[in-house]
Amino acid sequence: MTDHIIVEQPSAHPGVQLIRFNRPEKKNAITRAMYQTMADALNAANTNPGIRATALLGTEGCFSAGNDMNDFLAAAIGGGGLGQEILDFLYSLVNAEKPVVSGVDGLAIGIGTTIHLHCDLTIASSRSQFRTPFVDLALVPEAASSLVAPRLMGHQRAFAMLAAGEAFSAEEAKEAGLVWKVVEPGEVDSLTLGLAAKLAAKPPEALRIARDLIRGDRGEIIARIDEEARYFSARLKSAEARAAFEAFMRR
Repeated sequence: MTDHIIVEQPSAHPGVQLIRFNRPEKKNAITRAMYQTMADALNAANTNPGIRATALLGTEGCFSAGNDMNDFLAAAIGGGGLGQEILDFLYSLVNAEKPVVSGVDGLAIGIGTTIHLHCDLTIASSRSQFRTPFVDLALVPEAASSLVAPRLMGHQRAFAMLAAGEAFSAEEAKEAGLVWKVVEPGEVDSLTLGLAAKLAAKPPEALRIARDLIRGDRGEIIARIDEEARYFSARLKSAEARAAFEAFMRR
């Protein structure tokens, strides 16, 4: 467990597991320890009959600024790869056996955006912004976004997001199919938890079957995560990426 991730079952929302980013001083940038905590929580939910849905939330004004850049820079300098903790989290998210909903208020950068491709429902505040500056950092898309995003939003929008690094407003993300509903900032937490509670109250086996039918085969998604990870790890070791990380850290 890390203090930067809060995992709890709110008494006001029976059957719901809440996973909340809690590193606002770093815009909820995700460290390896944070990834592992989230992976463990998602995996534990699969076998816990008291958990029927998971809600992912950030803090006021920020969902997540993405991967901690210090970890990327350390990998670039030391020649490390993507990190098993990151892969473990992505696998646990894709293989989650119970519904996962997310609520975004403010910044959602990098994996702070792509995580929602694997959520069943996402609520965003009107001031939210979604952006994936992978290529700007001399990296490549991750979290199977290169597979899922074009299917969800079409080639043009997926390219704008994943390759061109264009920012999407909450309404643009909704139009693209990344977000289900746009609400006022103060409503995100309560509506996301309420939505998770509604799902948790439904007949669990019927909901599981319906969800599996809608989501389809996850094997192809896992294979794309692994393929992207190989490219991503290679790019982390590149001089191009190291220069981009160092420039970012000097800002």
